Amino acid sequence: MRTISLLAAAALALVLAGCKTANPVLDIEGGKVQGVESSVKGVLIYKGIPFAAPPVGDLRWKEPQPVIPWEGVKVADTYGDGAMQAPHDSSNPWTSEFYWQDPPFSEDCLYLNIWTKAAGKPEKKLPVALWIHGGAYTGGWGYEPEFDGKVWAEKGVVLVTINYRLGIFGFMTHPLLTAESPHGVSGNYGILDQIAALKWVHNNIAQFGGDPDNITILGQSAGAGSVKTLVSSPLTDGLISKAIIQSGGGVNERAANAPQVNQMETLGNAWKTLFDWAGYDTLEKMRAASTDEVFGLSARYTAETGERLQLGTRPIEDGYVSKESFDAAALGGRIKDIPYMIGFTRDDMGSNGPAVDKFCELRYAAGKPAYGYQFAHALPDDEAGSHDMKGAFHSSELWFMFKSLDRSDRPFTQADWDLAEHVINCWSNFVKTGDPGEGWKAWTPDAPDYMIFNLNEDNTKDASAMGKPLQRGQ
Repeated sequence: MRTISLLAAAALALVLAGCKTANPVLDIEGGKVQGVESSVKGVLIYKGIPFAAPPVGDLRWKEPQPVIPWEGVKVADTYGDGAMQAPHDSSNPWTSEFYWQDPPFSEDCLYLNIWTKAAGKPEKKLPVALWIHGGAYTGGWGYEPEFDGKVWAEKGVVLVTINYRLGIFGFMTHPLLTAESPHGVSGNYGILDQIAALKWVHNNIAQFGGDPDNITILGQSAGAGSVKTLVSSPLTDGLISKAIIQSGGGVNERAANAPQVNQMETLGNAWKTLFDWAGYDTLEKMRAASTDEVFGLSARYTAETGERLQLGTRPIEDGYVSKESFDAAALGGRIKDIPYMIGFTRDDMGSNGPAVDKFCELRYAAGKPAYGYQFAHALPDDEAGSHDMKGAFHSSELWFMFKSLDRSDRPFTQADWDLAEHVINCWSNFVKTGDPGEGWKAWTPDAPDYMIFNLNEDNTKDASAMGKPLQRGQ
């Protein structure tokens, strides 16, 4: 009996050791953390890891500060709040598609999420992808329904998604804030959050099995605009190995040559007018105001005065985070000299083709060709045509690049799943090597081709047509 008991104890010890190895406790900035299992065997999720101190109170409208340490082991089983933004309703055409389940929103929003199959194995050195969500710099969060990272992790990539400050809390300029800053700037707090997250990933991702020297940043819409800001910022030197720009345009020579204005001064004076009108004429008063009062200030001003101020809630050239526009930096050869993937959807907002062509032309001339694409697949609708968004609309590729079609209520077929596999293979291959593979050739002047992601007209898989590179205009 004693022998059996010893064997049982040994077996139990092996099981417990196996469990510990499968979900280890990691030491990161701030303390110890443990993940939770995903629906894919071997893939762990770490939800709501703080990468900076909460930007509240005296830290409102300041650069992100170091993480506040915690006691014990933090079980990362809950996503952090999304950045402060307006609740989504039916007037927003993207609500039923992506925003049908709003999380809590607050100023305390600087959290990231990680999917990995190599936790506690720094020797694995898996490639890392840092995803930046879109939303016009006023909405969105890092764990929207379409942002599921388990397939990325299954394919050997450590995926990180982040929140960052938005709107008035993330991009407001103000003379008092400019005077207070040691760099003489204000605004761009949301971009500084992204840079803080990038630095956190560089410093900590080895604990999750990731390679700190192989980090790809990627984003869509405002997330793509953020990527463009980051690859042209001096504050990110040495941190980015590759970049993917989705539906964020390319290079606009006209914009680069437009007369330059002091954006901090112009926008800052408008914001000052707003805050002075409300009686918040000192930084102490501005930071003591409640979240709701600050968030609703512009709407209240318009309602009570009948006037609408020209306020900016997007990145600006401030001389510190961003010394020049992406267009000017790209034309002057001053963006990060790394592999790029860039593209748009067929029914995107505005004409992206010429600007993307120009970017690819510049990268070719620099000796580092870019990979251009168009997502042309019209998403299926039900018989009643009840979905607001039609065709290959802006953001439609997100379901495919995350292979998260099971989180959508659209009537996707096996052919859609096959296309999603093709798309995520291209994205993850690029993150791993800088080459998307799958028959996708880099843009050249002699063959200015894009990878076209589409299905046949009868919505069935056709290996000869799916993803076939076509010359523009065909």
